[in-house]
Amino acid sequence: MDAADTAQDASPAVSPERSFNTRLSIHVAIAILATALLALTIVVPTFHEFEMARQGLHDIQHFRRVLDIATLVAAERGPANVVMSETPAPDSAGTRRLAQLRSRVDAALAALAQPQPPRWGLHHHPVPPALLEGVTQQLARARRQVDEAAAVPLASLRPDELDAAIQGMFEASDKVQAIIAWQANEILHHDASLASPVLIGQMLNDFRDYGGRAASQIMAPIALGQRLPLKNIIESRQTQGRLRALWQVIGAHGGLHDNETLARTREEIERGYFGDGFALIDRLIAEGRPGARYTMSATEFTERYVPTMRPIETYRSVFLDAAVKRSEHNRDAALATLAAVAVVTGAIFAILVWLILSVRARVFRPLLHAHAAVLRLAEDRPAVPYGHPTAAGEVTGLFRAIEVLQGKLRERASMANELKSLAETDGLTSLLNRRALDGHAQAQRAGRGAGDPMCLILLDIDHFKAVNDTHGHPTGDRVLIQVARLLRTVLRSNDIVARFGGEEFAVLVAGDDMAGTLVIAEKLRQALERETFTSAEDTALRVTASFGVACGYRGEAGWPQLVERADAALYRAKADGRNCVRSAPMAPVPQDGPVPAPPPPG
Repeated sequence: MDAADTAQDASPAVSPERSFNTRLSIHVAIAILATALLALTIVVPTFHEFEMARQGLHDIQHFRRVLDIATLVAAERGPANVVMSETPAPDSAGTRRLAQLRSRVDAALAALAQPQPPRWGLHHHPVPPALLEGVTQQLARARRQVDEAAAVPLASLRPDELDAAIQGMFEASDKVQAIIAWQANEILHHDASLASPVLIGQMLNDFRDYGGRAASQIMAPIALGQRLPLKNIIESRQTQGRLRALWQVIGAHGGLHDNETLARTREEIERGYFGDGFALIDRLIAEGRPGARYTMSATEFTERYVPTMRPIETYRSVFLDAAVKRSEHNRDAALATLAAVAVVTGAIFAILVWLILSVRARVFRPLLHAHAAVLRLAEDRPAVPYGHPTAAGEVTGLFRAIEVLQGKLRERASMANELKSLAETDGLTSLLNRRALDGHAQAQRAGRGAGDPMCLILLDIDHFKAVNDTHGHPTGDRVLIQVARLLRTVLRSNDIVARFGGEEFAVLVAGDDMAGTLVIAEKLRQALERETFTSAEDTALRVTASFGVACGYRGEAGWPQLVERADAALYRAKADGRNCVRSAPMAPVPQDGPVPAPPPPG
């Protein structure tokens, strides 16, 4: 045997070791890289959850500031009504109280306009300056009207001046409502999981605002000692109906019943506000409808009515406190989870690296004995699976953790869809609610200056309060449900029907066929008149409705005009004896761009 043969025989003994060492080094690098990537797939989503929880707390806190400003603006109406209802006196208690509230409102608006200091990892939703400017300008105009009316002796004050001042304060509140809606949309666009506290908080703010409006809508005739006009009575009654409907929607949210303070305050609202507060309004309407024989002044009415609304403010504050506390808990829990995941992942990574290096140093010789397996790999034949004994179990556990995270995301998406459905559906009749109807009617195709033509039918059940008073609210609910079912049965599949509020329903009909829409309204009127209604005790009821029909255009500019004109036609139907259909002339084509919507009736 020569030297060449000897070298050839020795080479196979060295080559497998070198080949295995090279491959093992590559495997070690790949394993460490894969472990690092696996750690990132766990830490990064957990860190994102923490950032979302932290951002959610920031958004809820800021949203509460906006709601507090809305409450202050609404609260300013009370002392403003008092000042306008008294003999002019610069140093009166009402004047001082009004000045204090105005200072608080101005300070809150100024603070809201100030840019927020940047905080690491958080994004802020600054209110557009145009919206804030709209609030401050309208508030300034309304205050001038209040001050001018307050400077005139009551004997010389004209009803239209007092009504204009009260309406001006309503419009200021409407401007703040626009900021709240914008803020809510911004928050939900970034984090749909906040839908519940944001929507409930928004409804509680609306509830507080409507509570003040119900009294202010009859304030002017009382202050001037005049007979209550039918328009004021209707507006106040409609506001009361909206309050009851809104309270039912708020009460349908199951999470509110778990808080003992909220449950106790809810009882105070139902007893104090819906009981005592509504009783005061009913009493003054009863006194002012036949003639101006009021047993209390406007100031006395305000001083007795305002305390009945305090449980509403308490309820709102307790709910928002709970929402902030819940967000703080979510942030702390997410931070604890992030820290735990980081520590555990770091430990696992260190252990895996140590095990890999240990295998390289201590298992090298045993692997040389697996010569057959190495040859199978070298010859590209099916390899024998090999890995660290504990790796499979650990990786399986990690993937289970990822599956849990994915399951949580699916649950969140399902909850967001459910909350969206609840926010757009009337809980009693299962029809669309006013918010969903507004969104549908204001939407229009891109590139169109004016919206598509459509017709609106507004119908209001006649003497519905008498049904509730005589047969009880369960019977009233039965009537509303049966009316909703009848509307769905009679209307065509492409007609859109919604509960507009209280005992009022709305039907959208595509196109501008006024004659055809009037036929539909008359068909609905006759169907209601023929329908058999019964009370909870099977007592037969006669239910009719008044109808207002108008045709106009879809879009942010056309929809408010269409509602206003259909509402006017509805009022005319009521004035003409009810149980009839009245229409309004066709609206002009709205100009390009959105215009401020008129305030809702009441």
